[in-house]
Amino acid sequence: MSAQDALRAAEEQGLDLVKISPNAVPPVCKLMDYGKYRFEQTKREKEARKNQHVVEIKEIRMSPSIDVNDFNVKLRNAVKFLSEGNRVKVTVRFRGREMAHTDIGKELLLKFAAGCAEVSALDKEPKLDGRHMSIFLSAKAAKEAKK
Repeated sequence: MSAQDALRAAEEQGLDLVKISPNAVPPVCKLMDYGKYRFEQTKREKEARKNQHVVEIKEIRMSPSIDVNDFNVKLRNAVKFLSEGNRVKVTVRFRGREMAHTDIGKELLLKFAAGCAEVSALDKEPKLDGRHMSIFLSAKAAKEAKK
């Protein structure tokens, strides 16, 4: 129908004439209560924002000469972070002559990843970046959801 007829029909019903696809030939329009539509759309967006979870990257720092108890405490913290759905960056900092023994740091990181293996998956192999060697762990639940 013509634009004037559609506009007249919309006014008679107390609704708005909304162009759905203005680039089509002829343009496609719809009769609707536009104010109500906008209200429902913002309500849906607000609900979606409330339900989303932002994944943070938590960092755990260690040295190659870390003691067993300290290692276990950091391991428990990492498991807690992973169970909350966050990613964890585990870093070993080398100081002075420790740089000559980066293999100790690599073993420590792999041992840490093995300790978290139940709840996490290793994203990247240990990588030396300056005086820091690090790995990334992500929650298994998040990994399985992607697949």
